[in-house]
Amino acid sequence: MNYDQLKYFLLNKMRMSHVYQPVMIQQLLKNGGRSSVIEIAKDISQHDPSQIEYYENVTNNMVGKVLRNHDIVEKDGKSYILKQFETFSTDQKEELINICSEKLDEYITKRGEAIWQHRRKGRIPISGSIRYEVLKRAKSRCELCGCSHEERALEVDHIVPKSLGGEDSINNYQALCYSCNSSKNNNDNTDMRGVREKYDERISSCIFCTINKSRIVEQNNLAQLIFDQYPVTTGHMLIIPKRHSENYFSLFQPEINAVNQLLNHGKEIMLDKDKSIEGFNIGMNAGEVAGQTIFHTHIHLIPRRKGDVENVRGGVRGVIPAKREY
Repeated sequence: MNYDQLKYFLLNKMRMSHVYQPVMIQQLLKNGGRSSVIEIAKDISQHDPSQIEYYENVTNNMVGKVLRNHDIVEKDGKSYILKQFETFSTDQKEELINICSEKLDEYITKRGEAIWQHRRKGRIPISGSIRYEVLKRAKSRCELCGCSHEERALEVDHIVPKSLGGEDSINNYQALCYSCNSSKNNNDNTDMRGVREKYDERISSCIFCTINKSRIVEQNNLAQLIFDQYPVTTGHMLIIPKRHSENYFSLFQPEINAVNQLLNHGKEIMLDKDKSIEGFNIGMNAGEVAGQTIFHTHIHLIPRRKGDVENVRGGVRGVIPAKREY
């Protein structure tokens, strides 16, 4: 690509969803036309305020707090002051700097890449297509604080951490801004021990724990989709978590993600097969007084067609007949 073609690309054809393209081209131009991946990555990181803000959190909430507790530094607004600094001679300052360097070299030699392992999300890179699906599901907002990707960079986080047995699965991913993600690591004290084993819980006497495989229309890692044996209308489906859980309120977040995924798949399956379907009722019974008879979470996906009942007004409000119409 010659000069005119590259200039035309930059001015007219380059579609930017991030800063990456102009940063990379700029780096190559400044570096004689050739740069290593590491050099390009470093240049990109300099344009990423989230990296600086991440370590601002580390400074204030971790290292700054420790050094304040030891009475080594004090905080003055947005700055830190090394106490008694003015009393140190030039030689003393140089000696202290050398000690810090030795400590750094010693620690890096001992720990190696493990030092930064917490910044490598899940150890295995998450593909761009999966990241896109997670951010699309979250509507490009942090699923904890709700901020937009335009306010803070979003990261794909494991809901159940990898270190505690969490899966590399889209149902175990969530979109968190860098601030919530770093805060979660430091402050989330939820006891996750045994969570992995809980996903395997089944009860032999439960008909939904022992579904015949031939009935399964579709499934993912945590839930399955079947046709209801006693349909209220043609095509009536059930979405059932694999783990034995009493009702919707006892589901884990990855299971809610898995259930929602199958709800959408079930809808598409019905619409492809039956063009007369124009709407859906989605519902579940939680508790005996609400009509639950099988105490294993299951969600009804009921297709609706024009004229299937005389008066549709009120929909699910019909569970209390006298209150259906309003």
